[in-house]
Amino acid sequence: MKKTLAFLSVLGLSFAAPVLAQAADSAEYNSNGQITFEPNTDPTNPISPTDPDPENPIKPVDPTDPDGPNPGTNGPLSIDFASSLYFGTQKITSKTEVYHAETQKYVDSANVNQEGPNFVQVTDNRGTESGWTLNVRQNGQFKTAEDQELTAAQIRLTKGTVVTPSLSPKPSNVSATITLNPNGAQSLVMSAQDGEGAGTYLMSWGDSLAAAMDSIELEVPGSTTKYASQYNTTFTWLLTDTPTNP
Repeated sequence: MKKTLAFLSVLGLSFAAPVLAQAADSAEYNSNGQITFEPNTDPTNPISPTDPDPENPIKPVDPTDPDGPNPGTNGPLSIDFASSLYFGTQKITSKTEVYHAETQKYVDSANVNQEGPNFVQVTDNRGTESGWTLNVRQNGQFKTAEDQELTAAQIRLTKGTVVTPSLSPKPSNVSATITLNPNGAQSLVMSAQDGEGAGTYLMSWGDSLAAAMDSIELEVPGSTTKYASQYNTTFTWLLTDTPTNP
């Protein structure tokens, strides 16, 4: 009888013990994310010199060519645009005069006529941030179609300012003032060192429309013979993948 009671007691204790909850199932799994960039050889559209935004490209007007400006060069390291310099129609005088280039006219992305500083635009889409150099040269003195030269005339580009939508550091070697040599010697515009200059950069002569009104000068001596004719010259902008030391 005692054995039976003892057995029943053990059974009773077994039924009284708490029931443990079953552990929830869980798991972890890792997957990957990846993107690869490559150099972009497509041309880059010009953007505003006062509000540089690649999402809102502009259409510059060339005052010297009714057909419009020359197209930009192909990438990945490209010159996208450079302003033509138009000094208007002036009266002949025996005094030394300084004439100012008209500002850059353009049509914005909303198809509204605008104007701003004259500028040159460079884009580096190589994906290396390894630097570059932009130079300019004047290809001879102003001349008429009859080869009559505007002797000793000189162009100065002042108030040079670099603007960009890029987060890459701006070019550290910049010419705030450039006096062009009509004999064809190159002048430095700006140069990005290693670790600088990835993306789109503009050298703007003046940081606003008001500043641009007198930022580019053509000085003509009073002693220079001036014929009642149109004078022209050209400029070549040269972009290389080699940085220039400050």
